Amino acid sequence: MKNKIVATFLLTLLVVVGLEAMYFLPKLSLGGKPLRRVDLLSDVRPDKVEPAPLVADSDTLVLPPPVRPAFVDTCKTGLTCIEDYSDSTKRGGLRFFYEALLQRQSLGRPVRIAYFGDSFIEADILTSDLRNMLQKRFGGCGVGYVQVTSRISGYRPTVGHSFSGWNSHFTTDSIGFDRSRQDISNSYSQASAGASVTLKGQRKYTSLLDTCQVSTFYLLAPDSVVLSAEVNGREPVTYALAGDSALQAVSVRGNIGSVRWKVLKSAPNALFYGVTMDPESGIVVDNFSTRGSSGQQLGNIPMKILRDYNRLRPYDLIVLQYGLNVAFEGGVNYSYYKNPMIKVVEHLRKAFPQASILIVGVGDREYRDEDGNLRTMPGVKNLIRYQQALAAETHTAFWNMYEAMGGEGSIVDMVNSKPSMANYDYTHINFRGGKHLAGILFETLMYGMEQYEKRKAYETE
Repeated sequence: MKNKIVATFLLTLLVVVGLEAMYFLPKLSLGGKPLRRVDLLSDVRPDKVEPAPLVADSDTLVLPPPVRPAFVDTCKTGLTCIEDYSDSTKRGGLRFFYEALLQRQSLGRPVRIAYFGDSFIEADILTSDLRNMLQKRFGGCGVGYVQVTSRISGYRPTVGHSFSGWNSHFTTDSIGFDRSRQDISNSYSQASAGASVTLKGQRKYTSLLDTCQVSTFYLLAPDSVVLSAEVNGREPVTYALAGDSALQAVSVRGNIGSVRWKVLKSAPNALFYGVTMDPESGIVVDNFSTRGSSGQQLGNIPMKILRDYNRLRPYDLIVLQYGLNVAFEGGVNYSYYKNPMIKVVEHLRKAFPQASILIVGVGDREYRDEDGNLRTMPGVKNLIRYQQALAAETHTAFWNMYEAMGGEGSIVDMVNSKPSMANYDYTHINFRGGKHLAGILFETLMYGMEQYEKRKAYETE
């Protein structure tokens, strides 16, 4: 048989040289859309971050200046401060949250934060470290609110979470989800005979999560229900609840390292929502993440349910961090997103009138241009302007996370850091990145509280 190795080599070399030569062709487009340049060596060339062009449409938004204390002209050097858009009656901003922190010793309950977001905070990324920092500063323990069942329980390092015997429904379900039955986490579960859910404190990530002082089960049961709670493997305690059309909460107290809640008797119309590991005082941070969400689904939660939560589990700060699933490469005008989100903010404010609301802007997100270079997606910068306008129009507070991350190309720096703090999709952070950003947000909140105290003292003089 004739040896064709040389011919094969020459053919391969010819193809490689031809493809590499295509890199030097002028830019091509198809239907007005530029085609990406052919580059066989793109994976080995160093990533070059090009500045994204500014798209001017969003710059036409007229934003009121942030409200600042009269004696503070600028933010602390190196810090991206929270912009306070409270109105002349002092409605909005973070005043309620800061006041709760200052009065925490006399509240008779923990200061609570509901942190809503998309996959950027999934599995307790960022919120776990923010919780830890706040609890170290102000006291508290435990992971907070956990859905009865979860599709990411195996990936969350801040709580051991196991369950069986449930038929669960989530807002992300394509069929079978009834909006009228959902809870604050956009989900609900129905119990079969002997259904149970177990939470176990953890030590493998942040501190203050191994034990807690209170575990509460939230449920909606028009007919009678019987539950049991088994704490630290000891003899279960039984709780019989009469039927009620309002949200109910049953709690067990003690030095709780693990708790297993079990449904001993139920009815088909009973809905089970969440279980907590909480402190008696200090700080609680509840992570409410929904993959693929824009935040608009929060407007579908029934007002009655939200008000019931406010009665049983009032919050002092509500954080809304969305945008990953809204921003796109050519995004210019995001009014279609901002206007429905105004209704969401007002919906939450009506249910939790004592809570401050903080809008967190979308972080840096990259895409590759036709030359294969990484650039900040132009639509990201435009979306941030609309998120800032959302805060201004609703008299809430706004934090520019994109700027706090470092702005242009900052997610690339996080990916390339050693060890890496973000994923190679140049969109999502990992737990190291979450700890980094949580530290920045914590410092920002503490600086804001200091300024609030100074302003308060100044105004009483």
